[in-house]
Amino acid sequence: MPQPPRKFNPHPFAYHQELEVRIENLTNEGKGVARVDGWVVFVPFALPGELVTCRIFRNHKNYSDSDLVAVIEPSPDRVQPVCEIFGTCGGCQYQHLAYEKQVEWKRRQVQELLHHMAKIDHPVLPVITSPQRYGYRSKITPHFHRPKDGALTEIGFLRVGTRNAMVDVKQCPIAMPPLNEALTRAREAARAGSYKNGATILLRAAENGVLTRPDAIAVEQVGPMKFEFQAGDFFQNNPFILPEFVGYAVREAKASGAKYLVDAYCGSGLFGISAAPEFQEVLGVEISETAVQKAAHNAALNGLTNCRFIAADATAIFTQVPHTGSDTVVIIDPPRAGCSVEFLQQLFAFGPKLVVYISCNPATQMRDLVEFTAAGYQIGSVQPFDLFPQTKHLECVMTLSKE
Repeated sequence: MPQPPRKFNPHPFAYHQELEVRIENLTNEGKGVARVDGWVVFVPFALPGELVTCRIFRNHKNYSDSDLVAVIEPSPDRVQPVCEIFGTCGGCQYQHLAYEKQVEWKRRQVQELLHHMAKIDHPVLPVITSPQRYGYRSKITPHFHRPKDGALTEIGFLRVGTRNAMVDVKQCPIAMPPLNEALTRAREAARAGSYKNGATILLRAAENGVLTRPDAIAVEQVGPMKFEFQAGDFFQNNPFILPEFVGYAVREAKASGAKYLVDAYCGSGLFGISAAPEFQEVLGVEISETAVQKAAHNAALNGLTNCRFIAADATAIFTQVPHTGSDTVVIIDPPRAGCSVEFLQQLFAFGPKLVVYISCNPATQMRDLVEFTAAGYQIGSVQPFDLFPQTKHLECVMTLSKE
């Protein structure tokens, strides 16, 4: 056996010890879960029901990490990955799993997080699937490190299981076709260029073409609304499912019967502007001045006169909201880290009639749900959306009403 790393913990398995295990479950990170005498072993790219050989590379206090060595008895749900570097590139986790089973497992993972983290047993609706299962991503950001001996090596994405090692990516099957065409040109240009340090390449597909400058203005149509935003800024990356995703959140907000909508974490105004025809007034709140300016521009672009966007200090998000909470619905779409305690305290003090909580990280959403429950909110519908087929990622829309 090879020499273990200096800090390797030898309990309960030796370094690179091989085990034959049966996979019981899938984590929300996309790893197979096996048990050896009650001890949990995680095996990436292994599927429930499979008998596999795995190789231990790290023991933690109550579980071990391993690499998949061989599949002895494959699952009937296992399929041939489309991408030749699947399993090496860290971008996708599920190309080896039939799509219908991917969304089944994603729904189950939300259900388990709801049970274990929020201590709530509540039905999770079937996942709304993406119309495009490959070729859907509208933005990719390949990276390369500092040249070695004057030449670039890998241009691509992070390698599985590493923090900064890159894998060379010539084409990405989950990216929209125009992005792959642009990627070929961008790789050639990078290799022909002169760089002292590493860099990130931006490729954004929009209605006005493929954009490569972060400050270039991208144009995107979502349902009846048009949006303009800087290509380097955040905007949802699957335009094929976006109208249904946004439409669902708007319908949930409208069903509250509230007259007013507050769009917190409003960004360039996607949800607030889309919902504007259904409310007397929409107020978008952001701590970023530039995001507020873009949202106001997008409201004017769509001829909306009932939208207002304000840059609020993080310590006083709702002080400029002129309406009472009892007549207001709030849409929140926080970053992956979820809501800060400070934000939640202000939200609960405002006391909106209904909250539509949109999350790209169901784990932090369930953590925040505990606080909502303590503040007297009841969980309504829990609707996952698969904006990111072939990957572990998921969007989940949860409706919370004041008791």
